[in-house]
Amino acid sequence: MTLAPEVSARYRSGESVFNALEQLLPYVKKPVQYVGGEVNAVIKPWEETNVRWALMYPDAYEVGIPNQGVQILYEVLNEVPDVLAERTYAVWPDLEALMREHHVPQFTVDGHRAVGAFDVFGLSFATELGYTNMLTAIDLAGIPLHARDRGENDPIVLAGGHAAFNPEPIADFIDAAVLGDGEQIALLISDIIREWKSQDRPGGRVELLARLARTGGVYVPAFFDVEYLPDGRIRKVAPNRSDIPWRVSKQTVMDLDAWPYPKAPLVPVAESVHERMSVEIFRGCTRGCRFCQAGMITRPVRERSIDTVGTIVANGLAKTGYEEVGLLSLSSADHSEIGDIAKQLADRYDGSDVSLSLPSTRVDAFNIDLANELSRNGRRSGLTFAPEGGSERMRKVINKTVSEEDLIRTVSAAYAAGWRQVKLYFMCGLPTETDEDVLQIAEMAKNVIDAGRRVTDGRDIKCTISIGGFVPKPHTPFQWAEQASAETVDSRLAKLREVIRGDRKYAKAIGVRYHDGKPSIVEGLLSRGDRRVGAVIEAVWRDGGRFDGWSEHFSYERWQRCAALALAGSGVDLAWFTERERDLPEVLPWDHLDSGLDKQWLWDDWQDALAEVEIDDCRWSPCFDCGVCDQMGTEIQVGPTGRSLLPLSVVR
Repeated sequence: MTLAPEVSARYRSGESVFNALEQLLPYVKKPVQYVGGEVNAVIKPWEETNVRWALMYPDAYEVGIPNQGVQILYEVLNEVPDVLAERTYAVWPDLEALMREHHVPQFTVDGHRAVGAFDVFGLSFATELGYTNMLTAIDLAGIPLHARDRGENDPIVLAGGHAAFNPEPIADFIDAAVLGDGEQIALLISDIIREWKSQDRPGGRVELLARLARTGGVYVPAFFDVEYLPDGRIRKVAPNRSDIPWRVSKQTVMDLDAWPYPKAPLVPVAESVHERMSVEIFRGCTRGCRFCQAGMITRPVRERSIDTVGTIVANGLAKTGYEEVGLLSLSSADHSEIGDIAKQLADRYDGSDVSLSLPSTRVDAFNIDLANELSRNGRRSGLTFAPEGGSERMRKVINKTVSEEDLIRTVSAAYAAGWRQVKLYFMCGLPTETDEDVLQIAEMAKNVIDAGRRVTDGRDIKCTISIGGFVPKPHTPFQWAEQASAETVDSRLAKLREVIRGDRKYAKAIGVRYHDGKPSIVEGLLSRGDRRVGAVIEAVWRDGGRFDGWSEHFSYERWQRCAALALAGSGVDLAWFTERERDLPEVLPWDHLDSGLDKQWLWDDWQDALAEVEIDDCRWSPCFDCGVCDQMGTEIQVGPTGRSLLPLSVVR
């Protein structure tokens, strides 16, 4: 039941829906996630603002509120006096049903205003499995589901985040998409909307979208037409207006020190998945892991200086009360001054309750001195490394330039220094992978346990291996690869589990966590699909699909059934989008969206992968001509800067 138009219209003035919502909260689980009131939340008078954004991470509050992208945009936009930004999250099915029954629209948690009243409804997608939640939010907001049906008073539905680098599967539902960093483009979009409104909205909604598209940094799917070949492949994607650029470019913030956000992180009122303050110490990665879309699309590397990191940490701790600081990036230990950052932060907060943490660390970037600094004020929790491939051969294919000897040497030093738990991340279903490659994961885990027992003479050594299904992603060298079927992945994981559990010497010391191959197939459909996949997403949503990133809500059978029905007669199916290898001449659905990476360079790297040829990190070697710096007018920015946190004021 879609929100009635008259109900949607009632709340267009920015009136709070909280009185109506409050009556429903006693009947739902975790009602606290819908009430707002977080420390550092911003509420502005509606009538004093001119451009209004509703920002959404399309997942539950507990997952969405720590999201850095949304928090940064929330602050950046709200710093502009006449711009308002509020947040909304996916509501659980229990509240969704009540909202439909009682005609309560999708709301923000700040002012509890109807999302349909805002100028922009911006969604940040870290994963494609949030698409069905997007449709729920659009529908609950009283916004027409399809972009073509929206009127002058409906918000611009804008997609961002990593999944926006191929927004074609959701082209029917969004008005626009932005690739890359959002800080500067969000302000530009606000300026364009402000000017358009001040001129009395000339040309209506179409003209506003045209003004956004003419910047070259905003993709409007309605302004591009797609033609298909008889065999189902794309013939071409081309603009249908003469004033629209043929390619849309990603956005890159080059001076991170000029954007020291978040300055006042939000402190959730309900439990969240990350109970800490997070500081992004650099963006981008040039390690060249061929499976890693995040590393490819965020190039080049741009480091924050040590004094800016220190300022963000100090401000954040003072305004939140958090006791853990996460130093985040795609590979945080690769920061050119990570040793100084860790030591000086540890010195500053020595003797206090503040602890530091890093996400998973590359084996060849780890050292005991760094680990000791990070654990100085905190407990020694487990260390996490990501070899990704079980065999030496697979690590060459994916360009994960680390040997098993490197890993054993590193974990031996860690165990000898007092650590007792190590977690190792791997992927299953990688290109050219065999059963034997996966079974090598068990051998590596056993060798890790042996190394720990050898240096400690103890039997309490633990190793957990966590395995995910590989999904080929756009704008990576593996964008042409065939995806392993769910049956193949599940078979290999079952064999691996049997090998580990069958060895009594190691079974109790090695923990195994893995996801089956079915969600990966759906993610593969959504990540490399074209506009025809939109019908599948809508069919799944209408069939009850919600929270597909949660195993307890995900239904592979539903996706299979809906894909078969929605794609019937089109000449393509689920396997065509996932388990089919592409060739270089094929037009890919995202070829008109420019990440800066040269397509020929990506193809050549794909051929190197098949030949098991590794390449170096261009931070420390000659340029490999990936295209990003030349085509985007950017450059790698790394230290050392020679700066420090001095004068050092110790906080106790």
